[in-house]
Amino acid sequence: MADRRLQVFHTVAKVMSFTKAAETLHMTQPAVTFQVKQLEDFFNTRLFDRTHNKITLTEAGKVVYDYADQILEHYEKMNSDVRELTGEVTGSLVIGASTTIAEYMLPSLLGAFKKQFQDVNIRLQVGNTDAIVSMVENNMIDLGLVEAPVQNKNLEVDVCRIDEMQLICPLDHPLAKRDKVTVEDFRKYDYISREEGSGSRSVIDTYIREQGFSYSDLSVAMELGSPEAVKMAVESDVGLAVVSRTTLSKELRLGTLKAIPLDPPILRPFSHVRQKHKFRHRAVGELLEFAVEYCKDRATELGFRVPTDDEQSLGRIK
Repeated sequence: MADRRLQVFHTVAKVMSFTKAAETLHMTQPAVTFQVKQLEDFFNTRLFDRTHNKITLTEAGKVVYDYADQILEHYEKMNSDVRELTGEVTGSLVIGASTTIAEYMLPSLLGAFKKQFQDVNIRLQVGNTDAIVSMVENNMIDLGLVEAPVQNKNLEVDVCRIDEMQLICPLDHPLAKRDKVTVEDFRKYDYISREEGSGSRSVIDTYIREQGFSYSDLSVAMELGSPEAVKMAVESDVGLAVVSRTTLSKELRLGTLKAIPLDPPILRPFSHVRQKHKFRHRAVGELLEFAVEYCKDRATELGFRVPTDDEQSLGRIK
C-alpha cells in the first residue's frame, strides 16, 4: 500500500484545507494533521505555511506534492495492472454526484454495481453540479455525475440520460388544469428556486433567458438546497417550482402535486464527467461502462429519452 502519510499530504495539498481533507478521507482533523506532521518530521522541513485560516505549500511542499502525484498515480497503475493479470476488479473509488442524481439515481445504480463487483469499495461525495465539476478538475474524485451541461473541454463528458424539467404546483392551483405552461404563465406567481451553483438552477436560468426573461422577472419567494426541500415547499403552497421529472415519481403516484410540461420543453443531460488524460483505474472503467448501460436501460423503462451516439460524445443535447 502507498505511504499513508504521502496520501494524506497529497489530499491536503489538493484541497488546501485540513478540514476538507479530513472529510474527503473520512478521518478526524487531528489525525490528518498528525500524518502531515509525520511527513514533515521525515523530511525535517515544513511542507505547509499556515497563516490564520489559510495554508500554502512551501517550496519543499511543492516538490513533495509533484513527486507524490506521480508516485500515487504509478501505484494505482501498478495495482490495476497486477489485478488485470489475475482478472480481479478491486480497489477504492471516489465518485461525486450532484444532488438530484445522488438522491434519485445512484442508490439503485450502486446497489446493482456492488452485487456484480463486491470487492470494489465506493465513497460518495454529494454537492451541486459546480462543486462536482470542480472536484473532477482538481482530481479529488475519480468520476462525477452531474445534471447540467459541462463546458470544460479538458474533461471527458458522456451523456447517459436526457432529463425533462417540469413545473410543479398544488392540485388546486389555477395552473393545475393546464396541459402546458410558459414562463409568462408562471412568472407572476411566487416561485421556489434552487440555490446558485445548482445544475437545475443553471439550466432553468438559461431557459428563462432564452424565453426573453431574466431571473429577476420571477417572483422568487425562497431559494432551497435540495429537490426534496423544494417539493415540500410547493406542497405547502409556498410557491411554484421547476424540477426534474426524475424526482417526481412518489408525488405523482400519491397525487400530492401536479406536474405540467413547459412550452417549449426544458431538456437537459445527465452526464458522467472525468479527467481526459488521467490514468484510469480498471474499477473506474468497469463502473463507467456499467453506469452507461444501466442508465440507458432504466431511462427506457421510465420513459426518458436515451441520448444518441453524437449526444453522448458531444456531452450536450441537440
